[in-house]
Order: sequence, then structure tokens, then C-alpha cells
Amino acid sequence: MEEFIIMTEVLEGRPTPRGATWDGQGTNFSLFSAHATKVELCLFDPTGEKEIDRVSLPEYTDQIWHGYLAGIHPGTPYGYRVHGPYEPDAGHRFNPNKLLLDPYAYAHMGELQWNPALFGYQMESGDDRTFDERDSAPFMPKCTVVDQNFDWSGPRDRRTIPWDDTVVYEMHVRGFTKLHPAVPSALQGTYEGLATKEVLDYLQSLGVTSIELLPIHTFVNDSHLLEKGLTNYWGYNSIGFFAPDPRYAANRPESVRECKEMIARLHDAGFEVILDVVYNHTAEGNELGPTLSFKGIDNSSYYRLQPEQPRYYINDTGTGNTLNLSHPRVIQLVTDSLRYAVQQMHVDGFRFDLGTILAREPNGFDNRSGFLKVCSQDPLLATVKLIAEPWDCGPGGYQVGGFPPGWAEWNDKFRDDVRDFWRGELAATNLADRLCASASVFNHQGRRPWSCVNFVTAHDGFTLHDVVAFNEKHNEANGEDNQDGSSNNRSWNCGAEGPTEDASINALRDRQMRNLMATLLISQGTPMVLAGDEFGRTQRGNNNAYCQDNEISWVDWSLLETRSSLFQFVKELIAFRHHYPILRRNLFLTGQLAEDSGVRDVTWINANGGPMEEHHWTDTTIHCFGMLLDGRAPTTGRRQPGKDVTVLVLINGHHEPVQFTLPPCVGASEWTLLLDTNLPDRPQNQTFQMGTQYLLTDRSLVLLVLGAKRTEEIIPV
Repeated sequence: MEEFIIMTEVLEGRPTPRGATWDGQGTNFSLFSAHATKVELCLFDPTGEKEIDRVSLPEYTDQIWHGYLAGIHPGTPYGYRVHGPYEPDAGHRFNPNKLLLDPYAYAHMGELQWNPALFGYQMESGDDRTFDERDSAPFMPKCTVVDQNFDWSGPRDRRTIPWDDTVVYEMHVRGFTKLHPAVPSALQGTYEGLATKEVLDYLQSLGVTSIELLPIHTFVNDSHLLEKGLTNYWGYNSIGFFAPDPRYAANRPESVRECKEMIARLHDAGFEVILDVVYNHTAEGNELGPTLSFKGIDNSSYYRLQPEQPRYYINDTGTGNTLNLSHPRVIQLVTDSLRYAVQQMHVDGFRFDLGTILAREPNGFDNRSGFLKVCSQDPLLATVKLIAEPWDCGPGGYQVGGFPPGWAEWNDKFRDDVRDFWRGELAATNLADRLCASASVFNHQGRRPWSCVNFVTAHDGFTLHDVVAFNEKHNEANGEDNQDGSSNNRSWNCGAEGPTEDASINALRDRQMRNLMATLLISQGTPMVLAGDEFGRTQRGNNNAYCQDNEISWVDWSLLETRSSLFQFVKELIAFRHHYPILRRNLFLTGQLAEDSGVRDVTWINANGGPMEEHHWTDTTIHCFGMLLDGRAPTTGRRQPGKDVTVLVLINGHHEPVQFTLPPCVGASEWTLLLDTNLPDRPQNQTFQMGTQYLLTDRSLVLLVLGAKRTEEIIPV
């Protein structure tokens, strides 16, 4: 081993806070490891290529190794070497030959270069009980000390959008602007590119409120993808929970500042920022994976290991390992990461990938788990949006509706049932509950409709266009012989697989896209729109584009012109949702008659204009019905009469037109047409008398409001 001359005196320092903390004069270093016997701090030259100093952290307090070095300033590259037993059969994998990333690093520099030296064992042998003595530092990214000062220019408060006003917009930092013609080429695909005026203007014109970013924490490109000329595009392979990935920065050494600047500009434009976070696993894989950070710092503390064979990992994530959220220091790591994002990055909320993992205890999912308890009582985290992806691949992993009050959850039941209905595979009775924020799933313990996050598409799966253009997945570009990705897409190509010149098929596809978007945006609950769906972005039938950092995944902005009518339609739908509070009520719809007012909050209407009866609901051949939302219904628990506008939604999932009799309603004698998915352009103030028939085109949705309204008062021309 190379000998180092200690250039800086090492003082005792403090065990808190964890990580590298600069105080203006020097830096305190603090690292948790319950089983290490020695921790060495490695300092590198400004390039991160040459190790120039190595010092042992002198103090060990409450399982925390710590020390203070004067003169260590922001920008200094560093890493750790951790000593201890290498006993895989006992769950310990310490190897001081491996440079390790600080779990609390606020910034990273450089990229991981795959090499056998990255593995704690002799990788070529395939036996993880062997011990490898090669130095991994030349192939590792480095942590850097960070100055957290940032001028937030303007109010320091985060942007807060009420839940019932929220429209989530899921996007990828790189993919959203990589092809944007108004973004300078040097900024395309970067934090700074997302903050450009033209991009913000577009988002404001669309009307969404909350930008949900796919993972931006530092992540690792899988070796098997790189060998095939691919890359991990989505980023669900984290190796750090604090540092924004420098690959998304126009100037990589300034990645933290650029990320903060992006968030500040999004706030200035009126948007919330929600981060998709991956606390369920890391990029270190199973027992045959590399040693990059947690595995070499304290494997048996950070990961869930099989109790009878701790050499092996519990794999509830399908990625090889599972973070041990039953350990108090791991809970602290995750919650410190969340609080850092809120306090230092001014993030407004989080979407938790494979969220069931976070609520797992040794006996399985527990909605009173340690992590969920911490979140429920934390005064800071109580002020931000918490959204769970409520499933994982472990036993009992599907937990939609099972998270505690205060949480919102992705509702894949909505996606599946809405897709099935519009392709003719589901009757009206199954769709009704989805239109009402899936009350049968979420209406308990005082939860509100906003806790149900509805979506018809997400990053994982077909885009909106591809749902109506492909019956089968086409993932050949992923290099796995089209074996990856789900085959259960619940899609319908309308008569031809993929692109076609058939005008009737293309017209039906356009109407089906409008049907899906309209159903999403008129339903109770919190809607989430996938970026680019508003103008029909396609992934060419690829439903698992996690490895496609190219035109397959990037938003094609030329479609905004060629499919401008769809964009205008979605824009108007979002505006209607904002304008009419009855489409986003804060109470679940029940359909029960209120004794004091004689009003039902929702009445289900059959095609004859009368209320749906029990035999209608049990008739699986019925695919046409109406939903009348009465604006007089109370909007709060005080049971005061409501003052909202009454809305009528007519839905025909049948393959033939239906003459629908418009029902009577107190307060007016006519209905005003707001939209008809059979009409690409907005209707111009058409009114219809109650009791008259409206011709519902096959596979179409109609939205009307009570009384005479002028639609231009709602949607700017």
C-alpha cells in the first residue's frame, strides 16, 4: 500500500451531522458503521484521480466514526476505506482495498468505470467468499465537500399547491428538453435546460401544477447495459441519496447549484417540485455485486439479509438487495435525505419507488412500521406531499389503499380499469368506482379523495399514443429478444399494429386518446399526466424504455405542431378541472341522499335519462352511462349547501352510437356542452334542453354543465 504523509492534523470532530460538513474553516467527517474496526478518510487531488492523503478518523461515538480536518474546503474530493471482518457467511463484507462513497455525500464527481477491482471478492472466480486486494479507487467516482449556501432570490418558502388543486406531471430531466428546439444545445437535457423560459412558459400554458421528476439522485449505469451500448436512462439504480446526479448538469462541478437553481426557477413559475426517490435498494446488487458504498461500510446493517444464511440478501425489490428500513440508522439515513431535500433543495414532495419496501418489517408490510411512524410525526415531512408506489415484488407486496392517513398512493386499478373500459373489456359498474377516487379502496380513516393518484400512463409502460396504437410490446431495442417488459398492456391498436395510413383507424386512435385523457382529468382524485402524452408522444411500442437514452424516450417536440389539436384538448381539460371545483372535491362521493337538503352528491344516469337501478349495475353488457355531480351537495363536513356548478358526464364505451336522454336537474332548463371527445375542437357554447336526446358517438365521452355558460370565459382563446 502506498504510504501517505499526513498533511493535516486530525481533530476529534463531532458525530453529528453525518457526512462532510464544512464550517467555513474546515470540514467535519462523520460515518456510521456498527461493525467496522477502523475508518480511513481518503483525500484526492482536484481531478479526483490521485489520492493525496489518507487519515484515520480518530473518534468512535455511538457507532459513529468522526474527525475534523481544518483547511478542507468545498470541492475537495474524498472517499472512505473501511476495515473490519470479511466474513460473507456472517453478513460482513469489509474490504479496505475498496474506495467507498459516503452515504451522506452531497455531491459526486466522475463516473464509475466497470472493472473487476470494484468487487470485494475475486470477481473472475464467481465465489463471493474470496477476498480481492485490488484498489478500486481509479475506477470509482468521488464524493466532494459542498458549500450549502445558495441565494434563493425571493421567498424562501417552498411552493405549496393544495392537494385538491394538484395536477401532477411526470417527466425526465434529460428526456424532456434533450430535443427541445428553444433550449440551447449546451443546456439540452440538463437541470439548467429545464429551467429555461421557453420550457417554463410551455408548462404554464398546459396548466399542470406539480412537476414530478424521475430519479435525480446519483445512480450507476449497469454493466450489462453498457456492454450492449445501452444505458440506465430512468435512474432507478441509486448509489447516493443526497447528491443530484452530475450527468444532468451543464457544468458538472456545479451540479448542486444548478439543481437548486432549477427548483428555484420552477417555483418562480408557480410549480411544485416532487422528486421520485429510490430508497428500496441500491446499485450494489446481491452477493455477487460490486462494493461501492453501503456493502463495504456495514453490509449487515444497511441491507436485509436472509436470517438463516446472511451471506445472501432478501430480494423484495427484484434488483438483488433490499435496504433494511428496520434499522434505526437506515431510517435516519432516509429521513435525513428527505429533510435535506426539503430544507436545502426546497423540494415540495416525494414519490417513493416500490414504497411497500419502506413499510416492511421482518414480518412483512406494516402500515405502522418504523419508517411510516417517523414520517407521520416529523413536523417538516408533514408539510410536503408523500406519494407511495404501493407495491413491490415481495410476499404481500401489493398494498394499494394500505398506506396510512397523510399519504397519497399511485392507483394502478384506475389505469387498468380505464384502459379496459375504453377497449370494450369492462362494464360500467367497474368504472364507476374509479371515477370516484376508488372510494372502495381509499375511503377509510378520514382519508381524502386526493390520496388516490390516478393515471392511465406512467414512465413504466406504454405512452398514451402507444396504448391505442399497439396490441403488443415492441422492446427489441432493449436487447433482450423482446422478453422484458409486461405483456399485459391492456391496450388496443384500433385495427392495425403500429403506424398506419388508414384515416379511419387514426381518427379512432385520436378519439381514444381524448377518451383516456378526459376520463383521467374529470375523475375525482389526483391526476398524473405523463410528459408528452398531451400531444401523443410515442416510444414506438416500447413499454420498458428504461435503457433507452435516445429518441425512443426523449420527448419529440415536433409532435406539438402535428398533434396540436390533442394538446389544445388536454389543455382545456386541465383548465376545466381548475375552473370547476366539483371535479376535484375534497369529500368522497357517496351517492346517498342527504336528509337535510334532499340532494345526492352523485347520481348515476342510464341512457333513458333516469337513475341507474340495481339491475343496470349487474348487467355486464351496459357500457354507456352518465354521472351527474350536483353542485348543491355539501363540500365540507359542516354539511352546508354547496355552491358549485352542477356537471354531467356522459360515457359511451360501446362500439355503437347511443341516443342519451339528458336528465332533468334543479336550477336550470338546459345543459351547456363543454367537450365531446368525438369533436377534436372545442364546442362553441352549444346548449341542449333537458329531456332532449344527445347522440353519443361510439366510444366517446361528453362533459356538460348546468345552465348557459360561455366556454371562452373558462378557456382563453
